[in-house]
Amino acid sequence: MALKEIPSIDLAHFTKGDAAQREQFIQQLGEAFTNVGFVSLKNHGISDDLIAQMYEEVKRFYALPLETKLKYEIPGLAGQRGYTSFGKEKAKQSDVGDLKEFWQYGQNVEGETMSDEHYPPNPTGEEIITFNQVFAAAYRAFEKSGSELLRAISIYLQLPETFFDDKIKNGNSILRAIHYPPITQEPASAIRAEQHEDINLITLLIGASADGLQVLTLDGEWISVRSSPDHIVINVGDMLQRLTNNVLRSTTHRVVNPPRELWHTSRFSIPFFLHPRDEMRLDVLPTCVNEQNPIHYAPCTAGEYLNERLIEIGLKK
Repeated sequence: MALKEIPSIDLAHFTKGDAAQREQFIQQLGEAFTNVGFVSLKNHGISDDLIAQMYEEVKRFYALPLETKLKYEIPGLAGQRGYTSFGKEKAKQSDVGDLKEFWQYGQNVEGETMSDEHYPPNPTGEEIITFNQVFAAAYRAFEKSGSELLRAISIYLQLPETFFDDKIKNGNSILRAIHYPPITQEPASAIRAEQHEDINLITLLIGASADGLQVLTLDGEWISVRSSPDHIVINVGDMLQRLTNNVLRSTTHRVVNPPRELWHTSRFSIPFFLHPRDEMRLDVLPTCVNEQNPIHYAPCTAGEYLNERLIEIGLKK
């Protein structure tokens, strides 16, 4: 039977449940990531108040004049911190920029020293004082939820539960605030976000302000992603697909343009791209290799792979 919606699961069954609930959650998450690559997650640990504050700050920032926003577009950072103006990012197979502008908030390293080259500081300025405060708190909340999901996946993959813990501590994760502005003229060919796969281990996405997200199923059909207001959407990124030798699926997805009668509206979206530390090896796990599934990927580090992909999507020269 064709898939009509992404599976829905409850993180509390893993973090607070009994042994049977934990095992059920692990299997549900693992099967969803194997067959669909996406899941809708309840009891994710990111409070309604924090989500509301994020959207309030994001809408306030994008209402600023373009010349003000451009103060925070930092040359040489490949969009990894601060503002990236409209149309600069594209899907790797596309020559046309997506119909969006975005802000990226990165890791505030704690307890050790990291190179500014790989962990540049987040921009500061009078227009973004509360923005940075809210995003710093949200970043830690996303990290916590993401770490629990990776623990469940580790068990599913028959790895130690804490396999990812030291690899994501002070990891190079990104909290991105996206604005898809109103469409003011007939797009040549671009949509709000052309079909693509995410680069990272997993993505955690709080509910967008409008419909538009679609997922490509194994049957080759696009289905719309809709989740309850109290859920967030989780998907596998290419790093996790690579590590697991395609056992877990980094699913193609896109954000389509709204119906013409809604072209005058904006869409806001806030995904958290959970990355490991740059030095983490993405060499295929031996447990994910057999005669039916030989090794598909050459060895590399997460940092090397990120650099390669940033060039492909037009953010890095």
